[in-house]
Amino acid sequence: MAKRIIQVEEKVPFKLMLPLSIQHMFAMFGASVLVPFLFGINPAIVLLMNGIGTLLFILITKGKAPAYLGSSFAFIAPANIVIAQFGYEYALGGFVVVGFCGCLLAALIKKFGTKWIDVVLPPAAMGPVVALIGLELSSSAASTAGLLDEVVDPNNVIVFGVTLGVAIIGSVCFKKFLSVIPILIAVICGYVAAVLCGMIDFTPVMEASFFALPNFTFPKFDINAILMILPVILVIASEHIGHQIVTGEVVGRDLIKDPGLHRSLFADNFSTMLSGFIGSVPTTTYGENIGVMAITGVYSVQVIAGAAILSIISSFIGPLAALIQTIPNPVIGGISFLLYGMIGTSGLRILVDKRVDYGKSVNLILTSVVFVTGLSGVVVQVGTTSLTGMVLACITAMLMSLLFYLFDKFNLLNKEEE
Repeated sequence: MAKRIIQVEEKVPFKLMLPLSIQHMFAMFGASVLVPFLFGINPAIVLLMNGIGTLLFILITKGKAPAYLGSSFAFIAPANIVIAQFGYEYALGGFVVVGFCGCLLAALIKKFGTKWIDVVLPPAAMGPVVALIGLELSSSAASTAGLLDEVVDPNNVIVFGVTLGVAIIGSVCFKKFLSVIPILIAVICGYVAAVLCGMIDFTPVMEASFFALPNFTFPKFDINAILMILPVILVIASEHIGHQIVTGEVVGRDLIKDPGLHRSLFADNFSTMLSGFIGSVPTTTYGENIGVMAITGVYSVQVIAGAAILSIISSFIGPLAALIQTIPNPVIGGISFLLYGMIGTSGLRILVDKRVDYGKSVNLILTSVVFVTGLSGVVVQVGTTSLTGMVLACITAMLMSLLFYLFDKFNLLNKEEE
């Protein structure tokens, strides 16, 4: 029997609301708090702005695009350089400017439309680009779990195996109520395994103040710092388009048209700009939460909003934030292992659903080059921004698709293509 789908606008039964929301929060948590740790700031402000940014995203997109906004990894390299040379306040200024430029880009898309996407990213190119969103993160999931360490800790393997095993079995075997929360159950089982293996230290939870305000920091602006961070806009625009398309494939709707790419892109960048103004890190739609929706069949924005509210609450309650932070990396890695794979599969699904004809050399070449570019490890440096993986593959796909489009218009393709 087919899995019960809860669509984007549907209300979720009260008994399901809390566990489903917690499930989404756990899915994004590990990656989202890593960025503030790398920047040397308290993650509480990030949890606060992730929640606020997600609620704003839902509001701006009229509740039609289910997405959770977490910390963006695209800014890490240039922001660390700015922090080292100027200080964190000047990195915040760069975040604000990039977010503002992203909002301007959204305005241009509103004026000129999105038909250009069909030209520069046809299905033969879009499929592998979307697949790469998940596939290039696969090593990150294994690294987070500690499986790529020079000496692998057996406890990491046990906790990773329990988490992933329960997630897999739960996704295909659980029924009724349990069938929509396999990720949450897997996290709990993995956490229990970690406790039994002696990997959890509850001291920070016991010592945390019950109520604590997040640390607010305000931006400073310097043209050199801004120019170091500004090229990231290429990365986040490509990433956003890919995420909206893969989410559309999961929920069975064209989100580029409704609510519109201009709305979702504006919401994403407005959240980044707002975050920069009060001391948080840039935000982006999260692949982990797309994976949760793909596995559970629950697409309701009500659940996403619930997760956002929990994130906001946890930023003020010290013991709760501390408890969440005790979730060990092998648990996060085990969940990510499955979620990233689901995103990769969604890219392949585009190729199948669109019935891409690989008897045509244009389609074969596009898919081949995009996959190899994304997985090869090639890095192109643009100022302080590194273009690699999915982003470089997306730019390559767009350039090649535009070139093939022009070849077709000027009748330069060979007879086989005609």
